[in-house]
Amino acid sequence: MKTKRIVITGGPGSGKTTLISHLENLGHTCLHEISREVILAAQKEGIDQLFLQEPVLFSEKLMEGRLAQFFKADEHAKDHVFYDRGLPDITAYMDYIAVSYPDSFSDTCKQFTYDHVFLLPPWESIYTSDNERYESFEQATLIFDFLGKAYRAYGYDVCEVPIGTIEDRANYILEKLKHTD
Repeated sequence: MKTKRIVITGGPGSGKTTLISHLENLGHTCLHEISREVILAAQKEGIDQLFLQEPVLFSEKLMEGRLAQFFKADEHAKDHVFYDRGLPDITAYMDYIAVSYPDSFSDTCKQFTYDHVFLLPPWESIYTSDNERYESFEQATLIFDFLGKAYRAYGYDVCEVPIGTIEDRANYILEKLKHTD
């Protein structure tokens, strides 16, 4: 049986990481977001905001890390693996900031596909910014739109997860997966 690859995505501050951690606590295999690692590594090298200063380089590093994560699903003998963001997030963010990127980005997104995509909408009451999350809530809302558009452009049936408790959101996703597998 092939392990299903499940992406949970959304704009900054929509509750993705909390949801992924909750699913992990329930015993599901989850692969965590790597952009903070890329940001912190660049800051150690003296680059305060790599995405803002060199967006293509930042995105190349993300593409490399997320592609490595993509293949990790093959290491698990589980029904499914959850990802905190997927490959198309990269092109969505590049489109959002209107920066050209190599065709290889889109080619990679077309070649390595996920089985299901769950999109978390903006949620103002839980939104906070920090050193790595510098976008305003309004920008997070625009990013949400770009994410939905990007995943749909790659042929995904994107399922929007309703705002609610962490338990409700997790149950929503798990119920959807029961009915689609």
